[in-house]
Amino acid sequence: MDDGYRDRSAFIKGAKDIAKEVKRQAGKKVGRGVDKMSDEYSKRSYTRFEEDDDDDDYPVQAQDGSYYRSNSRANDDEGAHSDSTEGHDEDDEIYEGEYQGIPRADSTGKVDGQVRATQAQFRDLSQYEGERRKDQEELAQQYETILQECGHGRFQWTLYFVLGLALMADGVEIFVVGFVLPSAEKDMCLSEPNKGMLGLIVYLGMMVGAFVWGGLADRIGRRQTLLISLSINSVFAFFSSFVQGYSSFLFCRLLSGVGIGGSIPIVFSYYSEFLAQEKRGEHLSWLCMFWMIGGIYASAMAWAIIPHYGWSFQMGSAYQFHSWRVFVLVCAFPAVAAIAALNTMPESPRFYLENGKHDEAWMILKQVHDTNMRAKGYPERVFSVTTIKTVKQMDELVDMGEGTAWHQRWKMKLTSLFHQVWGNFLTVFSPEYRRTTYMMMAVWFSMSFSYYGLTVWFPDMIKYLQKQEYNSRTKVFIKEKVEHVTFNFTLENQVHRNGEYFNNKFLNLKMKSMVFEDSLFEECYFEDITSSNTFFKNCTFISTLFYNTDLFKYRLINSKLINSTFLHNKEGCMLDFSDENNAYMIYFVSFLGTLAVLPGNIVSALLMDKIGRLRMLAGSSVISCVSCFFLSFGNSESAMIALLCLFGGISIASWNALDVLTVELYPSDKRTTAFGFLNALCKLAAVLGISIFQSFVGITKAVPILFASGALAAGSFLALKLPETRGQVLQ
Repeated sequence: MDDGYRDRSAFIKGAKDIAKEVKRQAGKKVGRGVDKMSDEYSKRSYTRFEEDDDDDDYPVQAQDGSYYRSNSRANDDEGAHSDSTEGHDEDDEIYEGEYQGIPRADSTGKVDGQVRATQAQFRDLSQYEGERRKDQEELAQQYETILQECGHGRFQWTLYFVLGLALMADGVEIFVVGFVLPSAEKDMCLSEPNKGMLGLIVYLGMMVGAFVWGGLADRIGRRQTLLISLSINSVFAFFSSFVQGYSSFLFCRLLSGVGIGGSIPIVFSYYSEFLAQEKRGEHLSWLCMFWMIGGIYASAMAWAIIPHYGWSFQMGSAYQFHSWRVFVLVCAFPAVAAIAALNTMPESPRFYLENGKHDEAWMILKQVHDTNMRAKGYPERVFSVTTIKTVKQMDELVDMGEGTAWHQRWKMKLTSLFHQVWGNFLTVFSPEYRRTTYMMMAVWFSMSFSYYGLTVWFPDMIKYLQKQEYNSRTKVFIKEKVEHVTFNFTLENQVHRNGEYFNNKFLNLKMKSMVFEDSLFEECYFEDITSSNTFFKNCTFISTLFYNTDLFKYRLINSKLINSTFLHNKEGCMLDFSDENNAYMIYFVSFLGTLAVLPGNIVSALLMDKIGRLRMLAGSSVISCVSCFFLSFGNSESAMIALLCLFGGISIASWNALDVLTVELYPSDKRTTAFGFLNALCKLAAVLGISIFQSFVGITKAVPILFASGALAAGSFLALKLPETRGQVLQ
């Protein structure tokens, strides 16, 4: 073993001893940092080991702290344990590296310096956050001044109608499944559990969509996210019109709901960032009218399309396209129109400024200014703003390298986006916003639980009252004997017990709500029969022929068939003609209910900026709570419809105030994230409210009324604890 190798071994051993001693004295708290330093140290080498074994140069620290190079063997031996040397890796592989000093074993001052450096780093981060906060406050003030200069005119009204189409698509989506359910349940052979799941699936999809798209809109932009969500809604709404199976239809409606779930949180946030302070509350309330227009559109289209069963066509027995599917297709039009119109509108300039894109934001604000000034007859006015404050950006760049495969780059981008969105969501629950968020969660939940629960309970109660009235007019025939008679007229709402029918013909007729119990049919003939809610229980058929009827085994309960024949029987799930009158009533009630919110919309829009958001929210909730008690007096169909209209007209003011308040309570970089989360909670409350309230239909009215009133009372009380945002600049 030569002297050079011995020197290197001693040098390596000395370096490791120094690192161990430093770690022992510094303690566990800084042990990791020292480990990192020793690792880096062990990965260094000296040029002298690689270049020349005879002439070994390495830096030596002088008394004055400067460094010089020595090429003497004596200096090598003497400086083997110096803190100015460099090391190697664990495999003793020697390579060239840059110089780094290593702390001495008896010097904890440098270790303390590492701790102080870490603390300084945290202080720098805290200072950075403070600077970012200051930038946001300055931007909010300057942005308000710029919007004042841009004015309110043609640009905002154009955007109003464009975003109104997106909000209208959301309103349509709420009603689609409820309107098609009476027809779809027959077309797809739905059981009661399946019917219930189909009714709730849209709310579940919208719950997921609100959370996802709300979070993404704060990261990739309001306009782009809204286009993606509306596109998903349009595509799957289109597919749901053509798919045949229940599972496929359920899946398409779920994804359609996921797409439209982003409309409400994005639309209100997007539009608010083009509105000046004195216009914001009023015009956001005007925007709410499009949700009502969506409900009216859905009711009118259902009324005009679904009852026309003759519009259907089929390709054999495998594919059927009935009129309710035409209605589903027509309901996708508002979303398609919104996509086309949204492509002509720019991104929110406030979003650009929050993300450091000064030039893009300036160009959009100039477009807003010039559009409004030309419309007002002042084309010569020049946009005086030259520079706008932008917010200091967090360093969120991901270094993916040039040689990284495309799928790895996409994976890294999506992972980074997920962490950014999730981190943004967690800040909604930071100490600064925690109290506000919890209060808003309670208000959103109570409002949604009572509103959606009652609005679904109302039509069910109306149907129950209709059924009770219909059953009260049922005619009962006992032990009748009929022979050689031809029935060619409609048989409706009758019960026949222990009857005998001999050599009778039932030709080309409709049986609606007919029940035959313990009856005998001998040598009878049934031809071209269409039935609804008709059953033969414990009956006996002797030498009877069924030709082209829908009286299949499902309608023959515990009955005996002796020498009887079925020819060209229409088995399976058939559309029920008896739904026509009930369907008209459902559409009519929904139409009146949505139309009744018009006065409430107008009043809330005119008073929102005058009396404030909190007074509007709490006052409307209290009046809605009082109106719930009048439901106890609704014992007739007309009374229930009137009370539904009253409740809808009063409660809409609460929703308008809640939307405006949610927009103004959170800053721009967290606005759609917070709004999306609260809207997702709203849909969850809707699912719970609908499920609970429906279970009491026909049992009692007291429990649903008590639940709804209690929730509204709690919501109005909590609303008064929220901060008032009227007259404040948009954060």
